[in-house]
Amino acid sequence: MEFQILKNPMSILEVNLNKDESITAEAGALVFLQGEIQIDTKIRSGILKAVKVSLLGNESFFVNKYTAKHDGCVLGFTGPPVGDIVEISINNNSGFIVQSGSYIASTPGVEIDTKWQGFTKGVFGSELFMLKATGEGKIFCNAYGGIIQKNILSGETFILDNYHLVALSIDSDYQVTKFGGLKNTILGGEGLVTKISGPAIIYFQTKNLKELIDLLGVKHTQETQGNNFNIGGFRVGM
Repeated sequence: MEFQILKNPMSILEVNLNKDESITAEAGALVFLQGEIQIDTKIRSGILKAVKVSLLGNESFFVNKYTAKHDGCVLGFTGPPVGDIVEISINNNSGFIVQSGSYIASTPGVEIDTKWQGFTKGVFGSELFMLKATGEGKIFCNAYGGIIQKNILSGETFILDNYHLVALSIDSDYQVTKFGGLKNTILGGEGLVTKISGPAIIYFQTKNLKELIDLLGVKHTQETQGNNFNIGGFRVGM
């Protein structure tokens, strides 16, 4: 399998598959395909059909597995945000907590755990649900704005606004807390932040998607009728 990320920040992930190679991607991420490719759709393990969360636009979390039937098959994937696509390597010693709204695709050998409490409880913020990626392979994420990697050393502390978090190494010591006191939280335009103690690897986005969708007029509702669409997992009403 070969891949390349093209046109950041107007990004697209191009994947080249030979016979019997496969890649798994979120439903709706496909832009194009070339060649004879078998597509198998399934519900992500751990998600019951009845479970619906606002981050996923009231839809069950479906994924598609694409398997090449011959050499030279090509697929293109992208996500809703206007911003970078980043490749994150996963191995048995370096799993990651990943914002589910940023997830595009992953290679075989990577296990995406949606039974983890970060997905079921949204511990990083009311609209943010996280996935746990473990195993061996690569995961591809798309976020609003640029994506920056930071390596936090032992003894260092890093505080990140939750709506900028893309991915965090799974063995990191972190705490979700309010920013400053109540006055700062209300008047300073800040809400929940994640305080991370090193060693840790962090990927964060340079722009705040929540601020954009608030400007566009998001509707925090479970209704699916009307002229609504999703940006990075948030439902926007027009």
